[in-house]
Amino acid sequence: MTEKFIMAGSTPMHIADSQRGDKCVVLLHGYLESMLVWDEFVALLKESVRVVTIDLPGHGVSMVTSEVHTMEYLAECIALAMEALGIERYSVVGHSMGGYVALAMVEKYASRLESIVLLSSTTSADSQEKCNRRRREIELIKAGKKNMLARMVPHAGFAPENVQRLKDYIEDIGELILMTEDEGVIAILGGMIERKSRGELLRQSGVPHMFIFGRHDYYIPVETAEEMIAADPTARVVWLEHSGHMGFYEEPELCAQAILEMVK
Repeated sequence: MTEKFIMAGSTPMHIADSQRGDKCVVLLHGYLESMLVWDEFVALLKESVRVVTIDLPGHGVSMVTSEVHTMEYLAECIALAMEALGIERYSVVGHSMGGYVALAMVEKYASRLESIVLLSSTTSADSQEKCNRRRREIELIKAGKKNMLARMVPHAGFAPENVQRLKDYIEDIGELILMTEDEGVIAILGGMIERKSRGELLRQSGVPHMFIFGRHDYYIPVETAEEMIAADPTARVVWLEHSGHMGFYEEPELCAQAILEMVK
């Protein structure tokens, strides 16, 4: 993977690009992550497709550009970044928050999308309860207590059976959280609070799409996933039976196989 900065309009973006392959897949990380989370997973894809990973603005080493980073703004950044790379058509795999960005791309850039994969993500907007939880996180960050998120969030992402086996990865994710700028975390939280439901849009878009769920996802319970599946008979669905929210770490081969079957 070749790393570099490119300009997505007026926003500098940190990207990595495998540069070879007829088909292209863009991997979008989730909240409190960066493109580093894909490092090992990319190896399972790049022999078959071109892979681009990106630090979304506010995460990794991409810039914080405003007090709120809406999903629409992040989607525009991705579209402009792909234009700068000269890639006209591509598939997008969005993990968790990255899925919200992928859905925003469906709304404005559907003609550029060959497919999208929502990996441990949902099509619905936040409930009032979840919005309130995000507001409490903002207050936590403003109070200088981001270390509390670094302690709690990584473990919650993994199925209990995988916590010990993947403890090194969990520690790495905690470090990523600590490295993320406070202003970037707050901007992303604000954007997620504002986002809208896009399930109907996705169904009507004509963009082929897949949902990948972990059977032990703390953030997306099985009942919630099943409701999403029932509402969208056009979606392809893959269950990772031994995964929580981080299936690309927990069952990487099965996750990669599903993505390749969708995008090739």
